[in-house]
Amino acid sequence: MPAIGWVFIILALALIVGSLLILRDSAHSMKISDEKMKKIQARKAEIEAEESAEDREW
Repeated sequence: MPAIGWVFIILALALIVGSLLILRDSAHSMKISDEKMKKIQARKAEIEAEESAEDREW
């Protein structure tokens, strides 16, 4: 394989690894407000109640 092929492969791998590292570092920086968290938990409880009611019907 010509040298330019190896350069492209190394560049592609570096971009992939760099993107994954940036994604990992920024994963915990997104904070959810207390109000949104309460809405999420309420909706989750509602869905679980609906699913358990459907399970009891079977």
